[in-house]
Amino acid sequence: MLNTLNIEEIMKILPHRYPFLLVDKAEIDKDGKGAVGYKNVTINEPFFQGHFPIMPVMPGVLIVEAMAQVGAIALLNQEEYKGKIGFLAGIDKAKFKQKVVPGDVLKLECRMVKQKGPIGVAEAVASVNGKKVATAELKFAVGDANV
Repeated sequence: MLNTLNIEEIMKILPHRYPFLLVDKAEIDKDGKGAVGYKNVTINEPFFQGHFPIMPVMPGVLIVEAMAQVGAIALLNQEEYKGKIGFLAGIDKAKFKQKVVPGDVLKLECRMVKQKGPIGVAEAVASVNGKKVATAELKFAVGDANV
């Protein structure tokens, strides 16, 4: 069974806020090691003003950030890390396969494959309509939110 989180619940876990909160809804795996998130991409996104005005395309780095936010939701939902903050510590093997444009619903999957204490490695996949648009291996570190 998945634990589904709405935007208010996500905002209790992540410190990100507009315009940098890039996940609208999330589902956490029952084992707490992975999550699936969704981002409704609209023409109203502030980054489309400059990327690119004649052909709006979501920047790849923001797709990676959205995948990392989903990973942080899963990680920070674990009992020992509640109330902490997740930091993106590394990006490896990032590949971009297709454009993400206004009207797309970006499905963001992130699953921990290695974790030792507050440090972890996750595999992440972003897709639109069942087609992969990006993949990456993400490294995480958990720290105190008050630092």
